[in-house]
Amino acid sequence: MSIDTLRDLIPAYAKDISLNLGSLASETVLNDQQKWGAFLASAHAIGVAPVVKAIEAQAATVLSPEALNAAKSAAAIMGMNNIYYRSLHLMKNQEYTTIPARLRMNVIANPGVDKMDFELWSTAVSAINGCGACLDAHEGELRKHGVPATQVQAALRIGAVVHAASRVIASETALAA
Repeated sequence: MSIDTLRDLIPAYAKDISLNLGSLASETVLNDQQKWGAFLASAHAIGVAPVVKAIEAQAATVLSPEALNAAKSAAAIMGMNNIYYRSLHLMKNQEYTTIPARLRMNVIANPGVDKMDFELWSTAVSAINGCGACLDAHEGELRKHGVPATQVQAALRIGAVVHAASRVIASETALAA
């Protein structure tokens, strides 16, 4: 499977999503590792099987085994952190923000790839999971290290389009069952 195979699964009513997948696959604002890591982390964050399979197949042609693992790790750790920190952000009782999280997050400090690539992937996943606190934290790290807004936006666009494609394909799969 590939992005083109994935695009073939998208019905005509979601043509814009298909077109955006094609555009983002050709995106040059990000290097290949940044781009395909964002695609893969986003796909794993959502977990719709045909999307994960297609994107992982395409990403495997570009990413090292370490980068493949790191992108999946970004989805996994953000799956936990986004829920926890979003909850703290939404709760009126701010006492919880003063209590240590006591959650293991070692992969953030040592992701096995360039730290800023991992931060980009974590930003895309945090957008998918709707955690404003995590979005602010990861975007702040990226900007502090000189990553331009255009690259942050590209990762966000990838997350948004992979999310939309996943929702469309999941809905169509449900209708076919």
